[in-house]
Formats: sequence, structure tokens, C-alpha cells
Amino acid sequence: MVDLNKFIPPVRIELIPIKNLVSNQVYQRHLSLRHIQRMVSDFYLYQINPVKISYRDNLYYVINGQHTIEVIAAVSESRETPVWCMIYDDLNYEQEAHIFANQQRYQNQLSSYDLFNADIEAGDDNSIIIKELVESYGLKITPKHGVCSIGAVNCLLRIYNKYGYHVLDRTLRLTVGTWEGVPQSLAASVLRGIAHIIVTFGDSLKDDRFIQCLSKISALEIIRDAKARNSGIVGYSEIILINYNKGKQKGLPMGLLHDKKINC
Repeated sequence: MVDLNKFIPPVRIELIPIKNLVSNQVYQRHLSLRHIQRMVSDFYLYQINPVKISYRDNLYYVINGQHTIEVIAAVSESRETPVWCMIYDDLNYEQEAHIFANQQRYQNQLSSYDLFNADIEAGDDNSIIIKELVESYGLKITPKHGVCSIGAVNCLLRIYNKYGYHVLDRTLRLTVGTWEGVPQSLAASVLRGIAHIIVTFGDSLKDDRFIQCLSKISALEIIRDAKARNSGIVGYSEIILINYNKGKQKGLPMGLLHDKKINC
């Protein structure tokens, strides 16, 4: 008969004040202030995991969870705040480093698509709005690009969160109206390039002319020519605007695309 106790870690669970925990050991990642700030802004009590601790030499060493304790300290504004700890009493330093390395090595990060789906299931209003908007144009959000399929979830979120519903709506309308859902047209770089033009020119950009002029060039050509310019998203906007302005005596000014306040 199998001894099931072999599969139960020899740990004890205790509440320990943050001030009594020792972190920033050599084998750990450097603390990311940006990551901590993002976690603080999205703090949710039920997402806190127990901190993995090694108790040796009368000290509580953090094996995994150093960002967690810094977030809790920041939110509570006190290092007196206790956190739940899963404590090992029989580890040495080398074993701690090995546990940390393997835990990071085999950690399977969720994709943007998985996170978006989880937000949908959680009833997140913004995610539901984006999904419904995308589907209203006969498109769908999928893990990978395909015909009428958008895999660039972070791009959709970026445009929506930074510039709002109407910019994302118009971006999708122009994209679908021009290229009818071919995969290359739904790439993040193309969508962001179009959004950049929309934000830059507003009502001066005429949707009918956009569709008429840009439908003469494939999305694949836009990607190729934009990459040759080596100017990032602005390069995509430039290629799109060049084709929009063709045959027009006084086109929209290219220089406005370089306004540093606009970054799609």
C-alpha cells in the first residue's frame, strides 16, 4: 500500500509579521517596483498566496513570495502586517535555491487570451464590452491569428483602456471595411497603426476615403513596408497615411504622427 504521507510537504502554517521575514537572497529575482505598483493598484484580498518560508539560523527566509509581502506592506502601509506563511524547518540554503529555481522553471504563465477569458467568466465589464464589440464586426477573439480572428488581446485592451470605446470601434470598423478580416490586417501592429491615425486626426480622417484608398494595398504590403521603415508603430501609421493621401492635393500632415503625447 502506498504511503500517502510521502506526498505531504513537512510544513507548518503560521501568521508572521512582514518585518520578521528576510528576503532578497541572491538566488531570487530583483524586486520589480513596476510589478509591485501594478499589483498594488489591482490588489484583491483573495488573490494573496501563502509565502513559502525556510526557517534556519533562527530567521524566516522567504523562498518565494517576496513581491507578495511588499505589496501587502504597501497596501496596509505597515510592515507589522502578518501574512500566512508555509514554513519548512529542514532546508539549507542550497535546497532553497533549488526549490526556487525549479518552481520558476516549471511555472506555466497564463497567456493574454487565457487571462481575458478568465475576466469574461468573472463578469469584468470592460472585457465583456470588448468581446461584444469585436463580435459585432463578425470577428472573434482567439489564441492565434486567423481569418476574422484576433489573437492580439493586449492590443485590444491597450486601445480600449487608453483611448476608449469609440477609438477601438472605429479601428475595427476601418480594418474590417478595408480588408474584410484577412489575418494580417488583424495583427497588433496594424490595429495600433490605425488607432494612432484615428487619435491623431480625429474627424479629419474620412472613413470612406480610408477604405477606398487602403483597400488597394494588402495588409501584408503594409506590414512589409512598415518594417522597412524601422520606426515601430509610427512606421505603420506612416505607410497607412501615405496610401490614404495618394491622389489628394493636400493630404493629412505626416508630421502630426510624431506627437509624443500620442502613443498607441
